[in-house]
Amino acid sequence: MPAGRYVEAVTDARFRLSAGECLALVGESGCGKSVLASALLGLLPGNAQTAGSARLADGLDLLAADERTLARTVRGRRVGLVPQSPAAHLTPVRTVRAHLEETVRALTGVRGSGLREAAEAAAERAAFPATHLDHHPHQLSGGLAQRAATALALVGDAPLLLADEPTTGLDRDLVHRTVDELRAHTRDAGRALLLITHDLAAAERIADTVAVMYAGRIVEIAPAEAFFGTPGPRHPYARGLLDALPERAFTPIPGAPPELGALPAGCAFAARCASADRTCRAERPALTEGVACHHA
Repeated sequence: MPAGRYVEAVTDARFRLSAGECLALVGESGCGKSVLASALLGLLPGNAQTAGSARLADGLDLLAADERTLARTVRGRRVGLVPQSPAAHLTPVRTVRAHLEETVRALTGVRGSGLREAAEAAAERAAFPATHLDHHPHQLSGGLAQRAATALALVGDAPLLLADEPTTGLDRDLVHRTVDELRAHTRDAGRALLLITHDLAAAERIADTVAVMYAGRIVEIAPAEAFFGTPGPRHPYARGLLDALPERAFTPIPGAPPELGALPAGCAFAARCASADRTCRAERPALTEGVACHHA
């Protein structure tokens, strides 16, 4: 990106996530989903976030918190993270067991003989095989690295868990096991889960609410039962996502998302939408009653 050029990667992302609830954030690559998760944990450069707030139940604004607060009292303890590309977040010279034991010690205070047992229990929760605990990150497949990252995120039993593509690299059986464990972590224990995913089948399996993001904005937010069932999505982009699934119409959405640095004046989806008219191209629709579309 040329020096001095800035884009709004995420804007108007408004939602509420309650204890025991799973909200699935879906959309094409590059729409801003992972940027949103990184912003919530203060993992972006200091000048990246320019407005807005993200408040925990006790009133702490994550976007206004300083690094000391985030590092010592938030990350892992109050907000857990399953990162995208987990292998890049694992220290290459340390085994998975060492990662888990360090995390258990830091977040739970367990010491001595109980440390090994607690680390192995954390691995089992995420379906990480005990036979690979003494392997280094470069010895893991993509799916194993993903499960190791999930195990680390679950250690602290944080009230809020951000899971960024937690099923990447997993076969379907492990996808089901992973999302079911994440769901149990939230619903059964009264915690909240923000699931960022391309896998609409995984979202349908565990989500209470679905939020669809396009070009940095949430364009629809709806109960999962209505979104995947009847009456179905109301935004044409959201309908297109479902219609592209093999088990449905298997019809791809034409065209490609716009560049975030050159968004049109009106609806960002207008160029790809068969229903777009002059109003759509001239006026950007606001998110009203759960959908941002002039014709919803």
